[in-house]
Amino acid sequence: MIELPRMSQPAKRSVTIDGHRTSVSLEDAFWREFREIARYRGISPAGLIAAIDHQRPPDVGLATAIRLFVLAEVKSASTLAASPIGA
Repeated sequence: MIELPRMSQPAKRSVTIDGHRTSVSLEDAFWREFREIARYRGISPAGLIAAIDHQRPPDVGLATAIRLFVLAEVKSASTLAASPIGA
């Protein structure tokens, strides 16, 4: 049997990118981690969303790009934490 994390429906947030308003729907766990990543990088969540939006392929939705970005960041942090010192 597996243990699932606490789950929520996607929550919609509005953001302005290059002067136009849009909304992004992500689950609370992704929003929490995304805000933490933005804080760690010293950038506003809206600024980080804009950066992701500018770099994502046109055929990938913004919410998907944000989720994949969060996953990559979490995996990277996990790998660094698991690496032996001096390796």
